[in-house]
Amino acid sequence: MSKTREYSEKYLERKLVERIKAHGGLCLKFASVTEAGYPDRLCLMPHGRTLWVELKTTGRKPTKLQEIRHQELRERGFAVYVVDDMITLEQAVRDATA
Repeated sequence: MSKTREYSEKYLERKLVERIKAHGGLCLKFASVTEAGYPDRLCLMPHGRTLWVELKTTGRKPTKLQEIRHQELRERGFAVYVVDDMITLEQAVRDATA
């Protein structure tokens, strides 16, 4: 799990879904019909724990609109993660299952 390896967004998304399901959670693909910029996945964990995950190819950053949406969610108490490698993916999973 080296930071120097590049991971595609699709690969990271598959791994996230696998890891969340392995911990008894649901990892829903999220797409708002009326609003843009929300994170790609909404993870619903046992005991009511919820997190939003924005997936990016290694080294890519969220757009300005995505950053605004992430901040709106955080201001309302939601955990939001930007995942662009296996290290940040595992951190999100650890936090979701802690």
